[in-house]
This record gives sequence, structure tokens and C-alpha cells, in this order.
Amino acid sequence: MVCIFCKIINKESPSDVVFEDETVLAFKNINPIAPVHILVIPKRHISSVVDIKIEDTDLMGKLIFVAKKLACDFGVSQTGYKILIRVGKDGGQEIQHIHLHLIGGKKLTSLS
Repeated sequence: MVCIFCKIINKESPSDVVFEDETVLAFKNINPIAPVHILVIPKRHISSVVDIKIEDTDLMGKLIFVAKKLACDFGVSQTGYKILIRVGKDGGQEIQHIHLHLIGGKKLTSLS
């Protein structure tokens, strides 16, 4: 079974893409918790942080760099934002494809 993020990468499921290159895709979260809530994902399927390898170091850094760029593009870099990666069931990871949440546009006080 192909995960929903892989379907989005393959253009088999719709998404509101805000960034794409050969290794990374970013799109608006369909259930945002803030005015800016973007998911940044690698195009190569990696299930979780638990599964990253030393060879993935550059890719993981690129996810953060893309989030930083998008924070600027969406006007939240000056006021602040949150970058969140959930890991595993107890960490709240719902989709088994590593993804970074970029959340901003309001004062963030909770751990969500």
C-alpha cells in the first residue's frame, strides 16, 4: 500500500504545493492549526526519523532549509514559527512518511 504522501509526490492525490524540486515537496496542510501550516517532505519515502541513515543527513538539512525559505515566503520569519517533526505513535506521527511541519502566523503556546 502506497502512503498518502507518496501519492501526493506522484501527483495521484491533490495538494496545494508551495515548493517542489528534485528531492523535496512542500504543501499546505489540509487541517491547519495556524494560518501558516505547511508540510515539508522528502520525495524519497522514509517512514520516520527512526529510519534515517547517515546518508540522509543532507536531505534532512534540506528539509529545514526549505522550511526556513517558506517561512520567509509566507511572512512569518520575523514574528516566529515552529518547526515540528513527530516520531512514532506516542509522538503523534499519523502518516508513516517523515514530514516536517512549518507552523506560524499566530502566537504558538502549546506543544501541538
